Amino acid sequence: MTDVLILGGTGWLSGRIARRMLVNGATVMCLARGGRPSPEGASLVLADRDDPAAYDTVSGRDWDQVIDISSNAAHVAAAVAALGERAARWTYVSSMSVYSDDATIGADETASVHAPAQPGDEYEYGAQKVAAESAVRALGERALIVRPGLIVGEGDPSDRFGYWAAAFLRAVDGPVLLPNAEGRSTQVIDVDDLSEFIATTSATGVINAIGDRHPLADVLATVRRRVDHQGDTVVAEDDWLVENGVGFWAGERSLPLWLPADMTGFMTRANARYRAAGGDLRPLDETVAVVIADEQARGIDRDRRAGLTRSDELALLQLLS
Repeated sequence: MTDVLILGGTGWLSGRIARRMLVNGATVMCLARGGRPSPEGASLVLADRDDPAAYDTVSGRDWDQVIDISSNAAHVAAAVAALGERAARWTYVSSMSVYSDDATIGADETASVHAPAQPGDEYEYGAQKVAAESAVRALGERALIVRPGLIVGEGDPSDRFGYWAAAFLRAVDGPVLLPNAEGRSTQVIDVDDLSEFIATTSATGVINAIGDRHPLADVLATVRRRVDHQGDTVVAEDDWLVENGVGFWAGERSLPLWLPADMTGFMTRANARYRAAGGDLRPLDETVAVVIADEQARGIDRDRRAGLTRSDELALLQLLS
């Protein structure tokens, strides 16, 4: 039986990985602070990764695989130091945010990355992931570094992709504010496709885990069609949105998936290695349907981490008219 240690295992992605490993017949242990339960069938070791003794309970045995998703480079380096010699395989879930080139279309895993974070640096997500990757690379051919792009699906805590389902649902037959999608693309990966890949692949090295490239206009049209939105769509130009306090990509008062025009490479990266390593991609329409159902279940008017409130959207539409 395969013995798997997941550093985490109780969050949105890591919990799905744990459950998929359990389906595969693995024995799964999760190491986490304990704010959330581990998946049924997995054991849980309570530990704070800021504590130098965090890995003492799990470092005295061999592991067939260790999986880590942390964005704290110090945590990752400490885990590698404590457990690396006892792990036959190590999977680190990094991010496409490591890349420093956001302009080149179709860039692959050899593209340039940010300088790694150094101790004492102000926190920056991409730089932390680069430094964490550096620690994992010390394990050589035993290591797989997965670089996901935008992860979407049921329960998405970022609220980015789901914003558009909520926007069309709450509008009913009213208008919806859209960015200018001309020349812009979107790449996403379904959380269940990503967890399946991490749980089943035997690949090593660095792999971009991301879906195929789709025109942003087509993605928004797919969501609108699936919702059966009957109202108008109103397109605002970039400069107007920025002047009126609307942010790109994510966060409060933003239009998710909308990127600056010069970031042509951010959502157009190569995924050939993912495909070659057995990575599957379900049809985008299928993911959209799941996201719409999830937004309906969670509440389309709930507080969100990304997007516009309906009142803000209506105020912007009034200004635009």
